[in-house]
Amino acid sequence: MPPRTHSVPVALPHPALPLADWADCYELLVPGQSTTAILAAKRALGDFPAWVRALMWLRNAIVSPFGLKGSGHQPDGKVEMIGFFPVISQSSEQAVLGFDDTHLDFRIVIDVRQAGELAQRVSVTTLVRRKILLGKIYIAVITPFHRLIVGTMLSRLARPVTVIS
Repeated sequence: MPPRTHSVPVALPHPALPLADWADCYELLVPGQSTTAILAAKRALGDFPAWVRALMWLRNAIVSPFGLKGSGHQPDGKVEMIGFFPVISQSSEQAVLGFDDTHLDFRIVIDVRQAGELAQRVSVTTLVRRKILLGKIYIAVITPFHRLIVGTMLSRLARPVTVIS
């Protein structure tokens, strides 16, 4: 049976977004593989399934009349992107992605830590600072989809890494 993701508590304030007022975190024990946070982020978030891309397209179509940034917003051409998200910072143990918008600021924090000799624990924390009423409404509407997407993306890390030689 493949490893399952599970929810874990998040302590606020969080260093990646100190003013966050909404957060969730899911983690997965990944046996038999060694990875860094940025590689885990690329595997989990780098290539979304078609149903997620369709949801993001719909989201962008709905929010663009309100002047909100679309997913994949790139502040300038020099920012590294993983999937739809700009990379803010990275180390071997943590990658932080996200951006600030008029209605909310958000961060996705991918943490990787050893869990014994033969496994790593990978967590994905989502942090949101809801700035205005529209941000609160937006989070309330997307939360069920968010949970499904995060669980799906995190579970991709449990698959064996294929090495092409």
